[in-house]
Amino acid sequence: ADVKSRIRPSTYEGYEIMVRVHLIPQLGHIKLGKLAPDHISQAWDTMLKAGKSASVVQHAHLRLAKALTDAVKRQLVYRNPCQAVSAPRPEAKELHPPDAQAINLLLETAKETEYYSLLHTAFYTGLRRNEALALRWRDVDLDEGSISVSRSLYQARGGVSIYQAPKTTKGRRLVSLTPSSILVLRELQESQQADALVLGYQVDDDNLV
Repeated sequence: ADVKSRIRPSTYEGYEIMVRVHLIPQLGHIKLGKLAPDHISQAWDTMLKAGKSASVVQHAHLRLAKALTDAVKRQLVYRNPCQAVSAPRPEAKELHPPDAQAINLLLETAKETEYYSLLHTAFYTGLRRNEALALRWRDVDLDEGSISVSRSLYQARGGVSIYQAPKTTKGRRLVSLTPSSILVLRELQESQQADALVLGYQVDDDNLV
């Protein structure tokens, strides 16, 4: 409960899944005072042999190490056995972003769909999916040609949508729009306003883009 109050909901859910799906099945049968480095090493080897990625195992190691560090501070154990175990290092993945031809082909294919403006905005601004989905019209300045990124959308369990601020100050930023992006977003805004007029509601600054 103490951890839940100090971290973001998405982070907590990731921790909970890591503990429930990986740590408990591998190590939950061992009493805390009996947990040894060999148990942890064997658990990581078992996970790797079962096809889990080195990244997943590394995250499991980090979560267990932090929990055992807290256990030492609370004097539940006298030492942290994770300190004697090396976690596997994930190999750096080489990224292959689409080139201009692929982007143009995708946008042309999506031209008549509801996803066109979202894809166009993402490609020409570099916004992450969850950042783009969290945009309100108040975050978009079509006259100045910029987007203020100040939050992202997180889909929690049960389909609940949670809007949360960036983890770091670097994540909060101002992104410039290209002339084509301004045109696409202006057309989208005008289309939404026209639909709202017909249906009897108003598009304001707090509406999602």
